[in-house]
Amino acid sequence: MSNKAATKRDVPWHSTMADIGQLKADCKTDPALGLTAAEAARRLARDGANELRALPAVPPWRHALTELQDPLLYLLLVAAAVALAAWAFDGRHGWPMDSIVIAVVVVINAALGWVQEAKARSAVAALARMTRASSRVVRDGLLLGIPSAALVLGDLLVLGEGDAVGADARLTEASDLLLLEASLTGESEPVPKDAAALNATAALGDRLNMVYRGTSVAQGHGRAVVTAIGMQSEVGAIATMLDETADKPTPLQVEVAHIGRVMGLAAVVVAVAVVSTILITEHVRAAADVVSVLLLGVSLAVAVVPEGLPAILSVVLALGVQRMVRRHAIVKNLTSVETLGSASIIATDKTGTLTRGEMTIVRIVTASGISDVTGVGYAPVGQVQLAGAALQPGAQYAENVAVLSGGSLAGNAVLRKAEGGGWKIDGDPTEAAFLVAEHKLGGTARRIKRFTRIGEIPFTSARGMMSTIESDHDHGERLVLIAKGAPGVLLARCTQLRIGSATVNLDDTMRQRIAADVTTLADAALRTLAVAYRQLDAGEGVEVGPQLEQRLIYVGTVGIIDPPRPEVAVAVQQAHAAGIRVIMITGDHPSTALRVAKDLGIVTADSKALTGTELDVLAALGEPAFGEAVRQTSVFARVAPRHKLQIVRALQDSGEVVAMTGDGVNDAPALKAADIGIAMGITGTEVTRQAARMILANDNFGTIVDAVREGRGVVDNIRKFLRYLLSSNLGEVLTVFLGVMGAGIIGLKSGSLDAGSAGNDLVLPLLATQILWINLITDAGPALAMGVDPIAEDMMVRRPRQRGVRMIDAQMWAGIAGIGIVMAVVTLLTIDMFLPGGLVEGHEDLSRARTAGFNVLVLSQLFNCFNARSETRSAFHDLFANRWLWATVALSVMLQVGVVHLEFLNRAFGTKPLSLAQWGVCILMASGVLWFSELRKWALRAWARGGRSAPAAKIE
Repeated sequence: MSNKAATKRDVPWHSTMADIGQLKADCKTDPALGLTAAEAARRLARDGANELRALPAVPPWRHALTELQDPLLYLLLVAAAVALAAWAFDGRHGWPMDSIVIAVVVVINAALGWVQEAKARSAVAALARMTRASSRVVRDGLLLGIPSAALVLGDLLVLGEGDAVGADARLTEASDLLLLEASLTGESEPVPKDAAALNATAALGDRLNMVYRGTSVAQGHGRAVVTAIGMQSEVGAIATMLDETADKPTPLQVEVAHIGRVMGLAAVVVAVAVVSTILITEHVRAAADVVSVLLLGVSLAVAVVPEGLPAILSVVLALGVQRMVRRHAIVKNLTSVETLGSASIIATDKTGTLTRGEMTIVRIVTASGISDVTGVGYAPVGQVQLAGAALQPGAQYAENVAVLSGGSLAGNAVLRKAEGGGWKIDGDPTEAAFLVAEHKLGGTARRIKRFTRIGEIPFTSARGMMSTIESDHDHGERLVLIAKGAPGVLLARCTQLRIGSATVNLDDTMRQRIAADVTTLADAALRTLAVAYRQLDAGEGVEVGPQLEQRLIYVGTVGIIDPPRPEVAVAVQQAHAAGIRVIMITGDHPSTALRVAKDLGIVTADSKALTGTELDVLAALGEPAFGEAVRQTSVFARVAPRHKLQIVRALQDSGEVVAMTGDGVNDAPALKAADIGIAMGITGTEVTRQAARMILANDNFGTIVDAVREGRGVVDNIRKFLRYLLSSNLGEVLTVFLGVMGAGIIGLKSGSLDAGSAGNDLVLPLLATQILWINLITDAGPALAMGVDPIAEDMMVRRPRQRGVRMIDAQMWAGIAGIGIVMAVVTLLTIDMFLPGGLVEGHEDLSRARTAGFNVLVLSQLFNCFNARSETRSAFHDLFANRWLWATVALSVMLQVGVVHLEFLNRAFGTKPLSLAQWGVCILMASGVLWFSELRKWALRAWARGGRSAPAAKIE
């Protein structure tokens, strides 16, 4: 959009206290004709479009470059460059296979990330296209429909039931006008609006003569003068907060950067150590030998880095993303999958996220007693019950009919069946609640047949009620006034009470009892509305107005809730079992928030809520007081967007990984600041969806817990293949390093560097081509198979990984080191067993001994596949659960048999065929890795049973 409208204007007619006449004069808007088309065009050119400031479109090539901004990829590119330089320095023989393989891996990794995130961007764009708004305005005296982006300051906005408000505007007319402002303020109930000037400045939610962009009209109609557009609007203010909220790296991005640094340092240390040791101990003098030693150092440095890791990581994350899509969760960034798995807090809005956003009557209180209403939402399925059984005809039944039919008559909502079979409403959700409850009781058809509306006295905030005049066909077309409103307001206008089908005069005792009933409902966090009526005297209905709302007959009171989503309670229970704390952050009333939180199991019966005002007091006391309060509280009510942001940051400062959910504009800054923001795809606003890293396409809170499970499974599998790749690569490096250092001990000083001459020259335990082959058949396939390992049964009873706890912790590094050492030792011992001399006398030549060692190293890595599936569980637990792992192991074994026994491969890789007995020796020696790991896991389990387990031991 144009930046002309990006700065907040200080214009007198923005004031909520301005007189309407002065307002129109100051903004030069004709009260009847609106702006002229020419003036609207001039203001559009001056101020810019009514759009939020958008970031410049990022071209595809920039997205592709972003995928390369990974420390591990940097390390691989350096390794490729070093390998290419070494190949060039060594005479450019053949193809620089190491460099080519690494380059291909880097390209594949970038392509995987780019494709997956492009799909997510397309899904988000499709959701945005579904929500493009239009507005109705008066220009040149004509009512026009225009895109909301074309609204200008001073436009005369026309509002009707169901309309989305396209810009901030000051009301000039309002008739029975109710606005749904949950997306902006978090208020779950429709807010009554009035055009009258306010007597004093007011908070956002209390500016009753203003309407705001992003809200919608629940009932009534009105006109308003546009006072703020684009970034000047309240939504624009929130967008500004978003601009000022920096994106934080995900825990996986932090971990990958750490692994990249560690691997880079290890590569340098290994290369320097090997080259220095050889040059010092072997007395290398010839230039050719020096070059060979330097090339060996480069090869080992490259071998330290698992070149397939970034691509495997991207594939595993992409597979996790696809599984989440099938569960209706759109993840915009691959690494956010892991963040979900690390979440220790789910901070959620209430309205539309935990609740259905469908107001429901659950209790009816009349003179004869209390009735309960079963069923939730707009589907008219359920009963009106007394003591758990359907209410039977009698006095209380007649009173309930009068309450629900009266409430249905005194409203304008419509309940209808949608095309898909569900139920929809048009109008005020609270009014619709009466229609639904009336259907459950069974009086709808009779009420429709009996009454016809003659007139209406619209709701005003000053009166706190609305009334309709109905013609009663069953009583000679007598006119009846039926009123609905706040119980205290109606009770003050009543002189009689309905009992059964009769009426009695109200006395003080009755009034006190009704007031007590209302208090009981309110204490249960139910919104209360009352119904009253009276028959009008002859000629009294000629002039319809508030003067008729007197001498009413009080019928009863209803208790209304916005019911929790049925799947949320189960999801909350699962989250708690997984060690995840669920907290509610809402703009709604504290008692309502607590009621919903208790119903869902978020808090216990004695829990308290903190309000925005109380948070301000705590913030003034300093960070320690504020942080402690946030850590101890799970329900926050009557909060502003800035409070949500403060809460999220306080939780992060205390070491929590925060997933923040929400659907309203007021949630957007906190969503962006959270470790992973989760927006609602259906009811969520465009601002919220853009700020979030994940979108729930079905608005189902339970999907979050499913996504957490998937995320944890991905994290668990990442740890598995990291454990496997790093220990296997370490085994290769140590085999060469220890083989060179201990060549004399194991009898390797029986030929030259190229094994082509006699003497006591240094030889390598493995050839470079053999190491390349090992990486080819044992790295990518098994590691990818581990990436799709089934999610462990106990995944959702484990504690989440805390912020700052490394994915590869000290215990895991110890296991990697142990496996790497054992792998190298059994490989070198096998070579020694086959060679003459050394520790164990053998009788084979160097080629066959090297082939045996080559075999052992390959097989030990394949055994290690099963070890690496868990840090503490036996490799034999669920041994056959992953058929893909068995398939890759079988393929690797067949390929290894081929490289040992096929003549053309013998020549290429310097191998010799082995006998069946020699294969048996190789298998037995390689299995040492398995038995060492089993012994270590047994010790860890025994240690854990003794209560001495470190926290890291709990992370599989």
